[in-house]
Amino acid sequence: MLLSQDTYKKIDREVAKFPADQKQSAVMAALAIAQDEKGWLAPETMQDVADYLGMPAIAVQEVATFYNMYNTKPVGKYRISICTNLPCQLRDGERAAQHLKHKLGIGFRETTADGQFTLVEGECMGACGDAPVLLVNNKRMCSWMSNDKIDGLLEELKK
Repeated sequence: MLLSQDTYKKIDREVAKFPADQKQSAVMAALAIAQDEKGWLAPETMQDVADYLGMPAIAVQEVATFYNMYNTKPVGKYRISICTNLPCQLRDGERAAQHLKHKLGIGFRETTADGQFTLVEGECMGACGDAPVLLVNNKRMCSWMSNDKIDGLLEELKK
C-alpha cells in the first residue's frame, strides 16, 4: 500500500457512494485524493488506486491522462492553471498569462527552479464573467486577475 491509511479512508468514503459492484465509479475522486497526498500521480500510485478499486491499471491511467486536473508528472507546490479559452482571452486572459510567465520566469508546463510554481493552460473553468480566471491547485479559483491581483497572489503563496 503506497498511500496513508487516512487516504484510504477518504477513498472508502467515496466508494461508499456507489453500489458495491461499481466501486470503480469512484476512480476520479480516488485519483484526486491520492494526488492530494502525493502531489502527483506516479505510475505506481495509479497502479495502487487501480488495485484498490479492482480495475485495470490502464483504465485508471486513461482517466488520469484525459482530465487536466490530474498531474501525471511532478509539479510545483503551487500549480497555477490559467484559463486560455476564448472568453477569458477576450477579457485580458492573454495579458494575465504573459504577466504570470514574466513574474515566474517560466512558460506553460514548466516549473520554477525553486519548485514552488508550475504554470499550465486550463480549459474553461465555468466563470467566463469573472475573466481572467486562475485556479490554484485545483482548489482555489481566483477571478478578475489584474496584474496587481496576480502579484498579490504570488506574494501570498510565497509566504
